[in-house]
Amino acid sequence: MSAVAEMLKVTEAAVVSRVSARDVNRAIDEHILPDAFVSSDNGRLILAGACSFISFYFESATRLTSEERLAAIRAVAPRLARSRKLAWAALLREDWTVRHDFLTIDLIPFLKSTSERLSDLEAAREMVVSSPDILSGTPVIRGTRVPVYDVAASVAAGHPLDRILTAYPSLDAGKVRLATIYAEANPLRGRPRASASLPEGSVVITDRRVARLRKAG
Repeated sequence: MSAVAEMLKVTEAAVVSRVSARDVNRAIDEHILPDAFVSSDNGRLILAGACSFISFYFESATRLTSEERLAAIRAVAPRLARSRKLAWAALLREDWTVRHDFLTIDLIPFLKSTSERLSDLEAAREMVVSSPDILSGTPVIRGTRVPVYDVAASVAAGHPLDRILTAYPSLDAGKVRLATIYAEANPLRGRPRASASLPEGSVVITDRRVARLRKAG
């Protein structure tokens, strides 16, 4: 099946559209995205190609009115419906220009961005593996014992890339970037489990513990 027609979870669609999951849900609830591109049979799913419409709607908010953005989406929606079985390369050769009175909107940059981000998502999926034989099934980066969520947490904490690569010498900048994409597309549920082991290459500087003060009786 072409990636254009793939159905994405809300969190995956958020990554591909470069918006928050809340915005993706808003696009569904407020019918910004045509119903034909949404499925609720097994949780909320969004047509991958339609992520370009979500991206366009929110990114162009400072330049176009809501009515203009919705009109543009409605104008090209039938075109995407007819082309959903095409590969991305063929889809990008289509004319995605909307003309209405004095207004002309070219949606091709948003489709290109969606295609690129979807390729990143697919690469992130391919990079991450889970096996009972490796850290009890914890998702790790292929060919390593590095938990993908630990790497993403380091990035989210603002650690510099060189520090992350020092802690995880089996990685490179590309794998670190894909780790963050994977974690955003597949967020952990509940409170993250504390890791009992240190990353490869880490050194304990001090392990001094301070006793908790007790309140006077």
